Amino acid sequence: MKIQRFFEMLKKSGKTVAFIGVGVSNNDCIKLFAKQGIKTQVRDKRSDIGEIAAEFTALGAELILGESYMDNIDADIIVRAPGVFYNNPAIKAAREQGKVVTSEMELFFQFCPCKIIAITGSDGKTTTTAVTSEMLKKAGKMVWMGGNIGKALLPEIEKIEEDDYAVVELSSFQLESMRSSPDIAAVKNVEPNHLDVHGTMDEYIGAKLNLLSHQNAFSRAVLNADNAVTRDMAKLVRGELRWFSTSGQLVKGTLLDEEGYLCSCDGVNKTRIFHRDEIRLPGLHNVDNYLTAMAILEGIVSYDDMLSVAREFGGVEHRIEFVRELDGVKWYNDSIASNPTRVIAGLRSFGRKIAIIAGGYDKKIPYEPMAPVVCQYVKLLILMGATADKIETAVKNDPAFNADELKIIRVATMEEAVRAARENTSAGDIVSLSPASASFDLYRNFEERGRHFKNIVMQL
Repeated sequence: MKIQRFFEMLKKSGKTVAFIGVGVSNNDCIKLFAKQGIKTQVRDKRSDIGEIAAEFTALGAELILGESYMDNIDADIIVRAPGVFYNNPAIKAAREQGKVVTSEMELFFQFCPCKIIAITGSDGKTTTTAVTSEMLKKAGKMVWMGGNIGKALLPEIEKIEEDDYAVVELSSFQLESMRSSPDIAAVKNVEPNHLDVHGTMDEYIGAKLNLLSHQNAFSRAVLNADNAVTRDMAKLVRGELRWFSTSGQLVKGTLLDEEGYLCSCDGVNKTRIFHRDEIRLPGLHNVDNYLTAMAILEGIVSYDDMLSVAREFGGVEHRIEFVRELDGVKWYNDSIASNPTRVIAGLRSFGRKIAIIAGGYDKKIPYEPMAPVVCQYVKLLILMGATADKIETAVKNDPAFNADELKIIRVATMEEAVRAARENTSAGDIVSLSPASASFDLYRNFEERGRHFKNIVMQL
């Protein structure tokens, strides 16, 4: 296999590989490279990375930990975690010195023996990735799911067969340095996000474009016909282009018609596949997710298998995930809703006024677009974290704001937020963790935030 030849080359040449950042993307890769007898460095900002440090050292890896972990990177190859940004000054300096800078996902794309389906977007990519995987499994395919969801795939590469499918979710952080594209690429939507890192909307869009830029004439691209940015991406497509739309417009791809049916369309005629009411997951945003997956898998998975998944699939952790009902109040975990558009979609899926817990790390994105929807669908807004002021200001400045109908409470911790939600709700109410912000001010990632919220709610 190509990957084995790669390992042999690294070992024989005596090259050192430095993994920057300990976490989901790199941990199993570190073990893989060290077990192959390759000189391996582990670099992380934390001085204590826990029990896994002993595993790394037992395999012969060198640990370089603490605040100076990025100083004097003397490795030949640098594998950065997604959270270690490509334009980080230390990474940029290493590139200028001629060092190879790559990532787990870039290496996986280079050596993967099977077809790769990759999905990106500002919203909805995780559920779409999961739905696409479930449809392929229903059709009897062997599926490897990873990227920004699940586990690292490079350590599994020797098990992957040519007839399998790899389905990966890719964030802008993973895509910004990508120089290869998948067999099937889908861009869900592009809205302002991660501008604290990318700086400008153009740079953020540029990262997303890498999903399409390196496709060939035999590839497939799936784009959102209802999003201005993704419509403009069509000019980059070299292979087959398929669209998806919830607006009912006739496109070559998939659409939601005026009577609520999800349809396959050749651009002129449409074939109804199933009604939106048959999708177990609520909300128009999940209809959008299914339309994307169906456009991706047209001709690969039967309509019957697509319908079976729609009826059976119960969703992904942290995506409007039902936690429990206590004293008649239903609690939901939507920790993945780390930007306003995700929160808007979640609020509309409930179709009634609810209580939400919002706020967190500031990604330098505007909250004004979310404000009118909050005023319409929220009766209790509990705010915490660095973005609390920005969200409160946006909501109070909206013309639809009514202090008699929307109560705002400020708290410092998740424990206080849950306590405030319980004290200010009663039977029949709904409480959702809908942050509209990243988690990095208090948590390592949105998963940790969601699990902490669930643990607190389950202890009530």
